[in-house]
Amino acid sequence: MGDLFNINPTKWYKLENEEILSKNGKVPMVSNSSTENGIMGFSNLDANNKGNTLTCSDTTMGADTMFYQEKDFIGYSHIQHLVPKFTPFNKSIASAIIAASRISTAKKYDYGNKFNRAEMNKTKILLPTKNGKIDFEFIRRIISSIEFERISKVENYLIENEIRNFELTSKEKQAIENFKDLKWQRFNLENLFGKSTRGKRLKSADRISGTLPFVTAGETDEGVSDFIGNNVTVFSANTTTIDMFGSAKYRNYKYGGDDHIAVVHTDNLPKYASIFVTSAIHKSSYNGQFNYGRNFYAKDADVLDFSLPVKDDKPDYETMETVISAIHKLVIKDVVLYVQQKKQEEKILMEQ
Repeated sequence: MGDLFNINPTKWYKLENEEILSKNGKVPMVSNSSTENGIMGFSNLDANNKGNTLTCSDTTMGADTMFYQEKDFIGYSHIQHLVPKFTPFNKSIASAIIAASRISTAKKYDYGNKFNRAEMNKTKILLPTKNGKIDFEFIRRIISSIEFERISKVENYLIENEIRNFELTSKEKQAIENFKDLKWQRFNLENLFGKSTRGKRLKSADRISGTLPFVTAGETDEGVSDFIGNNVTVFSANTTTIDMFGSAKYRNYKYGGDDHIAVVHTDNLPKYASIFVTSAIHKSSYNGQFNYGRNFYAKDADVLDFSLPVKDDKPDYETMETVISAIHKLVIKDVVLYVQQKKQEEKILMEQ
């Protein structure tokens, strides 16, 4: 890696985070995070590191925090800046180098032996070559091919689910604009949706392979730990689960659940209203009050109070539905435009 990159600490502002970050900021600040491309937030201060480069934390156990930074950015303490010594360099080539670096450093470092700058410099990676030199053109084409394959799958999903329209209706625009002025009121979960249902234990050794999603506690894969064929209670789609830690999740499919899952029967609500309710439940139940020593159970759901928008002192499900519909469109807009952009890039590439 030292032959390919000049590796030095990033330049960073010696200020508190709140002095750097801004809600309307445009310049990314790269931290030690292993998610969101390492970007902690955005700032209105000037960028002090060049983009089209790589960053990597020197406090971690490998290259899991190595990311491609397309734009100029603000650095952070313990973030190394990998500036390429070669051309061309772009996102596709960066993706191959990052993948090779993560493979090379996997399980090699630990808390006592960090992936610091000295280790980065001497790390060796495997890359495709041609005539004794790195084959950058092959890397670009193979990464582009993989990316376009994934884009095609996303496009097919959008088409199959008729997710193409992202223009807000006047009603949706109004709902977003008026959100801060909504009136809210506390409600009891059982009073609105009846008693919650607790799942039943099904040990891993007793599970039969099948197609029914089986929900347990946890955030990984939305808590779906397995797909089973056992004869278990099947819960309806358009319902909400709350796990032992109080984490609420909306389910748009039929599923089974273990004894660490409480099911809230929101199935009679419109889909988007049910999603809104799930978010409101999560805000009330997932605040650290439940843990391994104090689990959340169905009986806790029955006494849970949470806040919802109201109209005439009743839950305003129509407004909830409209708000979520608007948010849904705002989210898919970027996805649809991204797919369109990538398909155009693919067309240009195929014509070359």
